[in-house]
Amino acid sequence: LYRYFSVTEARFGIITNGIIYKFYSDIEESNKMDKKPFFEFNLLNFEEHHLEELKKFTKSSFNLESIISTASTLKYTAAIKKTFAEEISNPSDEFIKFFVSKVYSGVKTQNIISQFSKIVKNALNQFIREKINDRLKSALNDESNDEEQESSDVNSKNENKQVDDGIITTDEEIEGYNYIKAIVRDVIDVNRIHMRDTKSYCGVLLDDNNRKPICRLHFNSTTKKYIGIFSQKNETKNLIDEVKDIFNHSKEIQNAVLEYIEREKANTPKNEEIKLLKY
Repeated sequence: LYRYFSVTEARFGIITNGIIYKFYSDIEESNKMDKKPFFEFNLLNFEEHHLEELKKFTKSSFNLESIISTASTLKYTAAIKKTFAEEISNPSDEFIKFFVSKVYSGVKTQNIISQFSKIVKNALNQFIREKINDRLKSALNDESNDEEQESSDVNSKNENKQVDDGIITTDEEIEGYNYIKAIVRDVIDVNRIHMRDTKSYCGVLLDDNNRKPICRLHFNSTTKKYIGIFSQKNETKNLIDEVKDIFNHSKEIQNAVLEYIEREKANTPKNEEIKLLKY
């Protein structure tokens, strides 16, 4: 594709394996195809804004100058997002030094940089979790005033921490509970979802009914976390590294709720047709 691009008048080049489509142009140097694409579209993993960019290549919407003008922004935005994701996952020394220079007044030796490596990584992940949690709380609170009151009650419990029966509801359990409500909101009214904490696990129930468990948050261990998801009254425990990994099990959690919905439908008496007998 690189060789063909320079000998044609085409302004765009597209290469694909049938699933991932990579769009190239000559943003960095005229008449010479860039080594990296300015836009990628994955048929199996895309977001709404990707569709908006793809629509620009349709016959009815195609505008060469418009696409060229936004191609540079798309390319570097994607590159920055990718770099940022890599830095969060595995911070480089340069990235760590930036934060160290803001918070540490001593000599920035290599030993200090190494010490701050884990601190910076944990701080960034914690910040992201808090932001996600804040967004989820905001979205869920908009559902109804009742849910807002429920959230207030949960936060109040968290502030008190220690209750009479010795059960402590942790921040991570509340965070996990909010994630679960966000996951099931598309299949059921979240006002029917309730949290019931115990000494050994934090349970998430439908209709606050012990006979309708959706999942259990096993977060009491200091080394491992599990989310137990119910299906056919059986609990399957799944190991997770972080609370946000609950989203990796969204389908199973939704299915647990859907099972109860199906049972409710099956147990609802159908209106029987009344036939009048004429004699």
